[in-house]
Amino acid sequence: MDLAALRTLHDRQLRLGARPDGPGARVERDGLVVRQTGPAHAWNGVLWSGLGAYDADAAIAAQIRHFRAAGRSFEWKLYAHDGPADLAERLLAAGFTAGERETVMVAEATALPPHDGLPDGMELHAVTDEAGVRMVVEVHERAFGTDSSHLGHRILDQLDHAPGTVAAVVALADGAPVSAARLELPPGSDFAGLWGGGTVEGWRGRGLYRALVAHRARIAADRGYRYLQVDAADTSRPILRRLGFAELTTTTPYLYVL
Repeated sequence: MDLAALRTLHDRQLRLGARPDGPGARVERDGLVVRQTGPAHAWNGVLWSGLGAYDADAAIAAQIRHFRAAGRSFEWKLYAHDGPADLAERLLAAGFTAGERETVMVAEATALPPHDGLPDGMELHAVTDEAGVRMVVEVHERAFGTDSSHLGHRILDQLDHAPGTVAAVVALADGAPVSAARLELPPGSDFAGLWGGGTVEGWRGRGLYRALVAHRARIAADRGYRYLQVDAADTSRPILRRLGFAELTTTTPYLYVL
């Protein structure tokens, strides 16, 4: 893979050319910034910026004013190749807080190795209704120790209004949800996104993460997506690298809380 060309394509399709990811959300360009504004449970924030040293502070202030007027806390999704070089410091000075840096990784959907299967007594359950979404939320809250109700609202919105843009799956052990993940399928893009892979303690180290990656890769390939994209935490990066994913860049969320 030509990683430089893929990074350019990723920026053009998923950042500059982003589409709203749910009902009630809108994506708009404000000068050299592309942002999404939506309901409180949606993702609100800056997707792309093309700023320089002379206009960065004014653009940051403009986005703070915009989201304050909308009554939304928001995220500035900063990539390692975004300018200016001191944009991270400027965001911190404006009142943002940095989250954990993640590595953007990509792979060809048809190139991933097949998975050997699930442990005995386990099955994968496609999420298509509210009951399934509740299981996804339960897994995420147990796996990550955070309130994931907003994620449930977002998945339900997509299932109700644009079901072709998301595919969520839960791994069940004797009927109990122990692992979950979702696949984002943005229309008109070459990239399908792997998001939210989590496994509850006690079930880790049994190949569930790899199984859910392989399962979603098949769905993406069947629907015509060429690439898979992941914002990988440090714990996931070695697994994904062994599966054939390559590192494209890094991204760090900068949070502005009202």
